[in-house]
Amino acid sequence: MANSSFNSQHDARTEEEMSETDYLLENRNTEAAQRFTALSALFNPGTLRQFDACGMTAGWRCWEVGAGGPALARMIAERVGQAGRVLATDIDDSWAKEAATRNVEVRKHDVARDPPPDELFDLVHARLVLVHVPERERAFRNMISALKPGGWLVVEDADPALQPLSCIDPYGAEQELANRIRSGFRALLSNRGADLSFGRKLPRMFREAGLADMAAEAYFPIALPECVPLEIATIKMIRSDLLSHGIVADDEIEQHLENVRAGMLDLSQPPMISVRGRKPSSPVHGR
Repeated sequence: MANSSFNSQHDARTEEEMSETDYLLENRNTEAAQRFTALSALFNPGTLRQFDACGMTAGWRCWEVGAGGPALARMIAERVGQAGRVLATDIDDSWAKEAATRNVEVRKHDVARDPPPDELFDLVHARLVLVHVPERERAFRNMISALKPGGWLVVEDADPALQPLSCIDPYGAEQELANRIRSGFRALLSNRGADLSFGRKLPRMFREAGLADMAAEAYFPIALPECVPLEIATIKMIRSDLLSHGIVADDEIEQHLENVRAGMLDLSQPPMISVRGRKPSSPVHGR
């Protein structure tokens, strides 16, 4: 059995020394497309429901932050129509480029370090972005600054610390192995600067920023079919990190993947906390 005592403390590098290469689940990995597809299947329905609550309609101008793959940008483009516009940005836009059309612009952009786009939007959305960004407060302010008065901000982020297990019913060795791998994955994320308890902080951040009509909810996938390809793609993406840090041995990874493919595990994902809020049409007193 590999040593699972990997130190999960964030390393001593400053934020300025962090770069896109510090992101554990890089878009350049060959498994990224499979992961994007699974994430879209799991979370796009809830995201679209958030957009409906904001009143998204034809003609809206929208900024999709950290677009990753093309699926959601395309869905937004269908909703806003040719009279609308979608700006899809990512630090690695290689997969999102597939979404580029007449009303979808894809641009390489770092939401925390680059200036906000030189335009204002009816809606700005980010999903599974800020949890990974060390300068997340700056990124949050940049997104708000890009909203037109009355525009909506929707941020969705996981909170792995709320529910850290891969299998919430660890009744056997297969489930215990899955949970040990998930624990190592969380340690790797934390060491790269991820805030594993970030999702729960979003409602407070929205209130403190003066956003109106704030509403929040959580979605907790358990044993859904999409969890299987997502787990396989994720494990393949982080395999070398799991091995190099002594979290698990190679044969344990192979056994876990076999267990996943065989349908032996009721896999869960961390709760996804979705928050929406509207930028006031007039400045809030004292802000």
